[in-house]
Amino acid sequence: MLRLSQVMVANVRTSVCESGPAENSEAVVFVHGNPGFSADWQDLMKRIAPFCRCVAPDMPGFGRSARPADFDYTVAGYANHLNAVLKKLGVARAHLVLHDFGGPWGLAWALANSRSLASLTLINIGLLPDYHWHYLAKIWRTPVVGEIFMATTTRFGFHMLLKHGNPRGLPKEFIDGMYDHFDAGTRKAVLRLYRATDKPGEMAVKFGDAFRSWTCPVLVVWGRRDPYLPVRYAERQREFFRQAQVHVLDDSGHWPHADDPDRVAQLVVPFLQHATSGRAASMGRSEVV
Repeated sequence: MLRLSQVMVANVRTSVCESGPAENSEAVVFVHGNPGFSADWQDLMKRIAPFCRCVAPDMPGFGRSARPADFDYTVAGYANHLNAVLKKLGVARAHLVLHDFGGPWGLAWALANSRSLASLTLINIGLLPDYHWHYLAKIWRTPVVGEIFMATTTRFGFHMLLKHGNPRGLPKEFIDGMYDHFDAGTRKAVLRLYRATDKPGEMAVKFGDAFRSWTCPVLVVWGRRDPYLPVRYAERQREFFRQAQVHVLDDSGHWPHADDPDRVAQLVVPFLQHATSGRAASMGRSEVV
């Protein structure tokens, strides 16, 4: 059963979706990207709830959370907010599941809280050395042009846009849910976020050695048809997470957890069952695929 609540963190009203045992200090923490929110994760949360607490916040500017004008819409700002949310919820040990911009937010949090990181699941995101912005990001990063694009995006246009790179198609309710929360506040947040992120590959360059020192279990799931984040980056995650299990889904796009939820669950659920069982901490390199 999913539970919706709101917490106040640094004067920012933050909506949180949870499932599983509420009292546990160990949790699977889902971090959405743009333009998503916690509902992106509901299917996986229901499957994981029988064996672990699940926590999925709507990050500021997205979903049901506040869109404050004075929030720090940077990767560091979001990482700090995630840290405050997890402290507020009593999560001391986190199994991160990250997608899209949730990747840099979550990875920045993990860099500062590596002892609290229990495992890492990367879905169409990761470290992106030599990455250049996709075509939509270039539009959003351009003053005036980005504002015009946002102001003229309709529900129909939103549906048509998301047909690109999603050969299996995305469920109508999934797209409608994103658009229903894609209001003026979210559109401004997206513009501020992308304009504050000049070098998307910088994290790999600056902190590559730190990531290579991690020993926690890592799972990488990537849709081959992603038009925003090329599939070549799936295998490149082994350069930084040498113990990573990497799976490429040939017929999926940028949201494999939405266009092929059963296949993604077949990969993610057993990985997290193992990671939350206590055996993963002692797992040697020879056991890793």
